[in-house]
Amino acid sequence: MAEKILVIDDDENTLWLVSTLLQHNGFQSITTASPMEGLRLAQDQKPDMVLLDVMMPDMDGWEVCRRMREFSEVPVMFITAKSGIKDVVKGLEIGGDDYIVKPFDNRELVARVKAHLRRQSSDHKTTDELAFNNAELRINFLTREVFVRGQLVELTPKEFALLSLLARNAGRVLTRSELIAQAWGPEYGDATESLKLYVHYLRKKIERNPDKPDYIITSRGVGYRFTNR
Repeated sequence: MAEKILVIDDDENTLWLVSTLLQHNGFQSITTASPMEGLRLAQDQKPDMVLLDVMMPDMDGWEVCRRMREFSEVPVMFITAKSGIKDVVKGLEIGGDDYIVKPFDNRELVARVKAHLRRQSSDHKTTDELAFNNAELRINFLTREVFVRGQLVELTPKEFALLSLLARNAGRVLTRSELIAQAWGPEYGDATESLKLYVHYLRKKIERNPDKPDYIITSRGVGYRFTNR
């Protein structure tokens, strides 16, 4: 059965474009230009993912996301012309999972949707190991072992905690504060420089070219995203 994607946007052209893209890629598209109708559809139709505009009349996307989080943990990706870093961070911190700015690349939009749905599917399965890029990178959470191209790589406890969090949320942008709090604990506070250092260490250990990473991608001004390949 095709996965259902709910698109909420007051711009009819965007609704048509996104709906067409989704349908051409095998998804079922549900669209509405009304924020209130979008909330009702999210409850009644139980979509697998929501694509949500920010600037809409009557109720903005921030409020829609807040209300949606009261009854659903479905992945939410904001699609908006608001490109400021503060807007991106706000969207992620109120419960959004991703953020793409208009005008967007059609292939990137579809790729991100697929990545979130893969992650959503894997979240419903109990797994002791994750593998990426045809098993070039393997992470065993029971033994706390990481293999890169068949070779065991030694990670410190902090490095493993950070890599685990990124990998389990593959495809999703995680803010710096979110990574620090969830990987190491709130007592570390705003350890932004330490986070950058540990990302640097991880890249040296798992990437073919740490200067051009394939796995740990920087979301400038926001945080990091682990690519799900």
